[in-house]
Amino acid sequence: MALKGGPLAGVRVVELAGIGPGPMCGMLLADMGAQVLLVERLEPANVGIARPRKYELPHRGKQSIAIDLKHTDGVALVADLAAAADVLIEGFRPGTMERLGLGPDACMARQPRLVYGRMTGYGQSGPMRHAAGHDLNYLALSGALSAIGRAGQKPNAPLNLLADYAGGAMNLAFGIACALVERDRSGLGQVIDASMVEGTALLMTSMFGMYAAGIHNAPRGHNILDGGAPYYDTYACSDGAYVAFAAIEHKFRAVFAERAGIAYEALTQLDDPLTWPEGRAMLTAVFASRTQREWCELLEDSDACVTPVLNREEAPGHRHNAARGSFVVSDGVAQPAVSPRLSRTPGANPAPPPERGERGDATAMSWGIPLARLERLRGARVLGPTS
Repeated sequence: MALKGGPLAGVRVVELAGIGPGPMCGMLLADMGAQVLLVERLEPANVGIARPRKYELPHRGKQSIAIDLKHTDGVALVADLAAAADVLIEGFRPGTMERLGLGPDACMARQPRLVYGRMTGYGQSGPMRHAAGHDLNYLALSGALSAIGRAGQKPNAPLNLLADYAGGAMNLAFGIACALVERDRSGLGQVIDASMVEGTALLMTSMFGMYAAGIHNAPRGHNILDGGAPYYDTYACSDGAYVAFAAIEHKFRAVFAERAGIAYEALTQLDDPLTWPEGRAMLTAVFASRTQREWCELLEDSDACVTPVLNREEAPGHRHNAARGSFVVSDGVAQPAVSPRLSRTPGANPAPPPERGERGDATAMSWGIPLARLERLRGARVLGPTS
């Protein structure tokens, strides 16, 4: 029987507002039932890519409170919130939280069980720890960016999925989950130093093994998994739409050959890189002979490893995604559903991102902050408007 609330129900999280991986990490925790209080500036920061709050989906399911951290009373309020919390997430440059008086030593002296999550590009130590950067910089330094791109072309930026969100947000969320589990044994929190460079490098672990084995060490775009192999690539259909073909194993190539009406031997010989140019030309012609829909109707119920390349508007409506409810609509905005799925304590459908200050007072009061104090701080303009 599934229970409401999610596996992190009852976990209190203070998230110091930032951009990119910090908000996404907070979203992952909120999706799983944690109560995430987003501590924002009094005025919107002139950073990142501005958009109306309802479209800032990494803030979904949170509460918001706007506090002036340049004021000692504002810092004191955040310190009290952290003392009532289980987790704190911050993504400032190293030393910033210490200068505010909100560093790990100060916060954990009051709350020894606090899990203190720190998200930076380069980590809390090292010669580049204070340097500015974004996903592309961290991706470059990790060794991953050099491997992504077509043969003879420059490395390609794969959105900001890898360093910001996989190497950053998901890695920090994993660290927080690990620390919460360990806290049940020791009764103590700990500090998590999550570097996006190191998190992205971790994603390359398998590739480093393949490089060392001599399997994937050709120049960019000439390897099995980087678009070099014709049996692991995308192809245009007759209608201009694309399909992805990923038949690495022979048994999958056999299914494709039978369904597509081509000789199986034409695909088995593609194990030899010398045949790749000819094989790519052959497959280009084969896939161009049908529309994307026709290929899907022919192959989607098989092990041919062919799938349509869908855009953000098409993906939610695909029959598989629709059947599983892989996407949801909240406040009129289509977005990915909570994932992964837990059998007994699944996360709930996400609430819309809060406006600045929305639901923050109620959360703060439930954490032990008196209403009179909030009203006094608001009157002194240390606290922003509530809604």
